[in-house]
Amino acid sequence: MRFLLGTLLIALFVLAWQGVASLESVDDLTLASPVETFQALQDDWSLLWDNALVTLVEVLLGLALATLGGVTFAVTMHLFRPLRDAAYPLLVASQAIPVVVLAPIFVLAFDYGMGPKLAIVALICFFPITVNLLDGLRSVEPELLKLMRSLGASRLRTLRSVELPSALPFLFSGLKVAATVSVIGAVFGEWAGAEEGLGRLVLLGNNQLQTPRVYAGVVLLTLMAVALFALVALGERVACPWNRKEQPA
Repeated sequence: MRFLLGTLLIALFVLAWQGVASLESVDDLTLASPVETFQALQDDWSLLWDNALVTLVEVLLGLALATLGGVTFAVTMHLFRPLRDAAYPLLVASQAIPVVVLAPIFVLAFDYGMGPKLAIVALICFFPITVNLLDGLRSVEPELLKLMRSLGASRLRTLRSVELPSALPFLFSGLKVAATVSVIGAVFGEWAGAEEGLGRLVLLGNNQLQTPRVYAGVVLLTLMAVALFALVALGERVACPWNRKEQPA
């Protein structure tokens, strides 16, 4: 039923999109119809696919760096409260700086290679991963911690056996958000300066008034974000089987 409702909603959206694009008052240079977008996907598939692979590599590497750094930083802040009290405000303040401002600075610092894109993606994804995992580590039931202390468990044993497993659902919640916004970070990085990538292709298509190609690139970026979200959700089901909600009979 959920699959049918989702398919119906997408079909209604596409029909509404086609209807608006077919209006005489709507310029083709402003809004490409679904038919034109699909035609652009067919005609420019090789170009779109090659650039999509570049963007996907940037997203995956940046997301991996953010996950490694976020997990390490969250666990360290959880173990050392003075560090958490000092670093948490700085962590929040880092998200107040617009990515549009940071992107050109990263390009100047790391040149026009993959470095600036990885830095931007990692910066955007770092916050939701770190904050969600830190909240998960702090939300463990006090009775479980008392039980581990009564059994003589060390601090690291308690972290490994109780706190990290309990915080896994929170970590995957942060990963879901990070997987979605990572694509946005890669596009911003490519807009600031890149030789290839879907973000650069979309920007060039917009400047050259190739509206169908622009919408085709946006569709691929959207599918990329949805696919990453689905992979993280699948990983959560495998890693946290105890977190599944029981369905009524």
